[in-house]
Amino acid sequence: MVKKTIIALVLLIAMAGFAVSQDAASVVEKSRKRIEASSVQTRSKMVITEKDGKTSERAMIQYSKDDAKGNNRSVVVFGSPASVAGTRFLTIENAGKNDDRWIFLPAQSKVRRIDSQGGSGRFVETDFSYDDISSQDRNTDLDNHKIVREDKVNGKDCYVIESTPKNSGYQYSKMVQYIDKSNFVNYKVELYDKKGVLVKLLEILELKEIQGRLTPMVTKMSTLAEKTSTAINIEAIKYDGEIPEGVFTPDFLATGRSR
Repeated sequence: MVKKTIIALVLLIAMAGFAVSQDAASVVEKSRKRIEASSVQTRSKMVITEKDGKTSERAMIQYSKDDAKGNNRSVVVFGSPASVAGTRFLTIENAGKNDDRWIFLPAQSKVRRIDSQGGSGRFVETDFSYDDISSQDRNTDLDNHKIVREDKVNGKDCYVIESTPKNSGYQYSKMVQYIDKSNFVNYKVELYDKKGVLVKLLEILELKEIQGRLTPMVTKMSTLAEKTSTAINIEAIKYDGEIPEGVFTPDFLATGRSR
């Protein structure tokens, strides 16, 4: 009887741990899939703040649309200043695998594929890396998730979820996310390097109801040691608009035209 009781207790604890793990993954998945739309188009302004307080701005347009299998595809096009104008970046999500990513740099006049090892590179000299730009659409299955505690952000009750990559090649050793328990908005993400040091902080600073969706209008990435930051300010956004399939191809990156 004692032996059976111990076995039952062990099984119960194991099942409880599995349930918590599954709940954490479910919360992250709901957060990343929170906004349902057939497509998204945005016009934004990037504001880059240096250590000495000097700022510079970049104008960009972004197109996002899921494919027939539900995998997200996203294109970023820079319009100004001249140093980045014409730069185009494409991300295609792969279920259960790393994203496919390509970038077109006008100075090089060619499309370059970015492999998974290159994800830590700075995205056009901002505080965002290539991994950061596509992190909101990162496949939930690529990480292990667990709820470590609950906390408040902006007066809102949040799950605090620690996500650790299954692939050691990812640039971060863990990501700690603060996700609203009521609406699954991810208000804050702490990003830790391979040594376990907190190196970056991603924050949503402003939300607005757009076409019935609670939409992040201002998102800021801070590089803590460098004391620099890059904010993305959405100036216009449209959900469910028509976007040609040809936009989400390396050919579009090279030409800027959808065929």
